[in-house]
Amino acid sequence: MLNHDPLDDTAAPADPEATVVVVGAGLSGLTAARELHRRGVDVIVLEAADRIGGRAMAETTALGSRIDLGGQWIGHDHHRIMALATELGATRYPMHTGTLPQVIDRGRKLPVASPSVLPAGVALAGLGVLSFTGTPARWNGSTVDAWLRRLPGRTARRLLEVVASISWTADLDRYSVHAMAGMVRRQGGLRTILSTRGGAQDSLLTEGVGTLTDRLAAGLGARVRTGHQVTSVVRDEHGVTVHTGSRAFRAAKAIVTVPPPVAARIEHRPSLPADRVALERNTYMGSVYKAIAVFERPFWRERGRAEFLVLDSPGRAVFDTTARGGPGHLCTLVAGPEARALDDLDAESRRQTLLAPLVPHLGPDILKPASWHEKAWHLDEHAGGGYVALPEPGTTEGIIPLPHTPLGNVHWAGTETADEHAGYLEGAIASGLRTAREVIDALPRPQTPSAP
Repeated sequence: MLNHDPLDDTAAPADPEATVVVVGAGLSGLTAARELHRRGVDVIVLEAADRIGGRAMAETTALGSRIDLGGQWIGHDHHRIMALATELGATRYPMHTGTLPQVIDRGRKLPVASPSVLPAGVALAGLGVLSFTGTPARWNGSTVDAWLRRLPGRTARRLLEVVASISWTADLDRYSVHAMAGMVRRQGGLRTILSTRGGAQDSLLTEGVGTLTDRLAAGLGARVRTGHQVTSVVRDEHGVTVHTGSRAFRAAKAIVTVPPPVAARIEHRPSLPADRVALERNTYMGSVYKAIAVFERPFWRERGRAEFLVLDSPGRAVFDTTARGGPGHLCTLVAGPEARALDDLDAESRRQTLLAPLVPHLGPDILKPASWHEKAWHLDEHAGGGYVALPEPGTTEGIIPLPHTPLGNVHWAGTETADEHAGYLEGAIASGLRTAREVIDALPRPQTPSAP
């Protein structure tokens, strides 16, 4: 048995504590671990952060309601997460939404049928067609930013820039048209991606998606260990030794669930094959900032609704995510470079920057939330960013779904590897279940004593 990292003779001895070690306590890793545990497989989950959840994270507001600062939306056909929510006692409710969001440009509402907006609709229709017919190979080196610059009209360009940034959290000068079109196809088409009711943002959970990860972890108990950052994985013909900063765990199998740009921090012995190294090198995590303002009641509904695409800097989307009968929740998303620009402000300045421009549309009460919750995912050391890993222009390794063929006794999971609904919470669950089955099928079968 290999008891130490061959690169470090001072490494702690390996503890033969589990049949499977899962790296990462996000929704994918916890799903895989629970499925393995249910099948009688000894499992340990190692999480680098001091919390569980990965790209899911729930908080309790000053008014006692629960909000998600990470992934939160459930699509109309996301049946796995619907089933998990029901099983774990969470309550699903529909988004409060209209047909289309209101567009705000230079402080004024723009009619969707405005001549300055119509070119954006034509371009989106073209992208929708392109996503299903396929893009020429040369478009893999053409960035979304360059594509948008060819679109006539400042307003139309800016609208699509904001929509694209928030939809994929990419730096648009680092995201190819080919990758974007592939993402559209894989995620069910533009109408699904951009829609609330009947689309990818169809419903939410009163208790928060973060409550699901909390309850999954609670069911696994001491098998989930936070503050254990995996530094290396050593493979041999008999199994794996997974090293953290202070301990080593011996197991038959390891499941790596963190996305490739984050997994790149893990050293492997023997070295990873060239295609896996390229996947980790040629992908990056998106940048996204999320804030939720909480109010005694959703007073904005008296003025119609609060679903906006704001083109003024920072470009952002605003949604009413209020649960039935609960306090008012107003959610704001900023993505890409404009999300990172908010890092230079303090929390109060960020709140003022995002809420003050809404006063003419929602009234002065918008400046008086009972509590303010925010999360810059690109500053999260362990998540690395959100929503998903993205391919660099001119490369193909990071186009979803990401490859997940096992490497010896190391298996790969994570929402990016899902064959359907990749990038969503549903994809995280699907990948966890797929990898658990994969591992169970690969483990040696218990030997049944032969009859005398």
